[in-house]
Amino acid sequence: MAKKSSASSRRGKRISVSAESIFGKPLNKRQKAVVARIAKRQAAEGDSGIDYSEIPPLTREQLARVRRAPKVLVAARLDRDVYDWLKRYGAGYSTRINNILRAVMSRAR
Repeated sequence: MAKKSSASSRRGKRISVSAESIFGKPLNKRQKAVVARIAKRQAAEGDSGIDYSEIPPLTREQLARVRRAPKVLVAARLDRDVYDWLKRYGAGYSTRINNILRAVMSRAR
């Protein structure tokens, strides 16, 4: 008799996306349902199930060395349609530009 798999170990379908598709098209109903189900499960479980015992605490010296690379203020000229497309997704369009450029940069390496 074949072993019956439990619901908790069943694999979900992977959703493959690129940086361009994240900002280019909205989620469909099935994707929204999957995201809502995952969010609900995560909210119910919380962080109480995470075992942090094997992670050593950071020292003050380590924490002092942790710094994010400084941002550089850049003025760029964009075509009106590109600017409108970026603004259509709400506030944070400069961060969106940075994320798109980072994705292109990492692909070029």
